[in-house]
Amino acid sequence: MLLSPTQAAAALRCAAEDGFALLAVNADSPAAITDCLEAARQHDAPIIVETSLWQLTGHSFGAGDPELGLARYLVNLAVLASAPRYADVPVLFHTDHIKGPITLPLLQAALRGLPTGVTAATLSPSTISLDSSQLSEADNIQTLLALCQEAHRTGRPLTLEMEAGVDDGITPLEVAERLLTGVESVSPGYLALWAPGVGTQHGLGDPGTFSESAVRSHQQLATRLCGRPIGIALHGSSGLPPARLQAAVAAGVTKVNWSSESLLLRSTAAQEFYQVRSTELVKTHPDWKATAMDNGVQAYVSARYLPKVSERLRLLGSVGQGARIRPILPRA
Repeated sequence: MLLSPTQAAAALRCAAEDGFALLAVNADSPAAITDCLEAARQHDAPIIVETSLWQLTGHSFGAGDPELGLARYLVNLAVLASAPRYADVPVLFHTDHIKGPITLPLLQAALRGLPTGVTAATLSPSTISLDSSQLSEADNIQTLLALCQEAHRTGRPLTLEMEAGVDDGITPLEVAERLLTGVESVSPGYLALWAPGVGTQHGLGDPGTFSESAVRSHQQLATRLCGRPIGIALHGSSGLPPARLQAAVAAGVTKVNWSSESLLLRSTAAQEFYQVRSTELVKTHPDWKATAMDNGVQAYVSARYLPKVSERLRLLGSVGQGARIRPILPRA
């Protein structure tokens, strides 16, 4: 089931209150999306599927057109999430790393509902964030407020993640207070996640500066300022060892972004497939067609990737949490 923004807020609040985190996979292809939902189904876990601008403009989705890419991504995910096989899986769709001049018009269009091309149906993300790395504090606040104003104007639900300079070390609490208050004091109720810098880095870098105490301080501050449970969104989780990931969840992380390691796992498995099966990729081999078809490499990748996703779900305490979330969704 693809959650609405209101349902997503309820699921995230459940995670904050019960002390687990949702895995947020930056899924780079339709096959990766399928694998994420399959792992979640096997473990009765909620899952977040998120996308960045480079996926939306990539060949698998928009082929250079980000709005088309977002609509196509949403349709793909919605069809899967509503299929009987995955109908019990709480699935959130999140916009991640949207930046540049396209940011506000693209996210406003997504908030209003993107046309699917199938009858009059439209689809919207469950949760929305933007890449603030190139924005001043004032621009960060004003962009989110513009989304809140659009939600108010159109009567559409909206659930937001706000981020600070994630790669800039540990975000000072006074910066966090300015940013969070700048949105919450003007448009209360829309924020559900706060993504400060806590010492991690995007990519596969050194996790040595990660601070669980920074996570705890920011989670407590955000919750106090907003007057409701606000979980921490952890960016740059790929380099963290299991024990530190679990410590992050215990300190208040409720969303764990996973991109670089996920991409590395899938690309390494694909490379291995073509190396191991190279002798079959000649036209005289009886199995060349089955090997050359997309299902050949994707099935091979999936068999190696799914156990890693499953391991991540267990580390974050997500296993079995679908049963905890489903009953609260009709009331959301």
